Amino acid sequence: MFTGLVESLGRVVDALREPPGLRLVVDAGAVAADAAIGDSICTSGCCLSVVRLDGPRLTFELGPETLARTTLGGLRTGAPVNLERSLRLSDRLGGHLVTGHVDGTGRLASRIEEGGWVTCRFAAPGPLLAQMASKGSVAVDGVSLTLVEVTSDEFSVALIPHTLASTTLGSLAAGDPVNLETDLVFKYVDRWLAARQPA
Repeated sequence: MFTGLVESLGRVVDALREPPGLRLVVDAGAVAADAAIGDSICTSGCCLSVVRLDGPRLTFELGPETLARTTLGGLRTGAPVNLERSLRLSDRLGGHLVTGHVDGTGRLASRIEEGGWVTCRFAAPGPLLAQMASKGSVAVDGVSLTLVEVTSDEFSVALIPHTLASTTLGSLAAGDPVNLETDLVFKYVDRWLAARQPA
């Protein structure tokens, strides 16, 4: 479990195809300092398990499901990734509960610069938009954000200067894909309501 508060930016060192999966090596900097084999690290929104340690470099194995549901299969050497270590039960929950289980991907439709702030509009699949509401929460590439507006085909968020400078969201351009995770509570309510509908 994570908070959606990115600790640092890592850099992809290598992305090695190992059919049907992929081995991802990330220079995680300080995040790797107390990492251990088997630890969960949220990597641009996706919960990955550390399988090898080499100084600041962490190695992860990505399976077919991860590659099908996330943007991680498209990462190239040098690409930045958002990193967050898993939540301790004694930690403050400054963002919202993020599982690191990506629901699907969306794309940046547009960005509006407003001084140091940026409003981003993302296109997303209908089933994911149905699990979003204005003033609710969403994780975009692992970043906990408050939804401003939700329509039938898009949602918007307002990014403060700190978020733009400290995460990969600051360098997004129109058309870029992102990993999306809807709010955990919203998902369970949606599932419960669906199960109560007559067949």
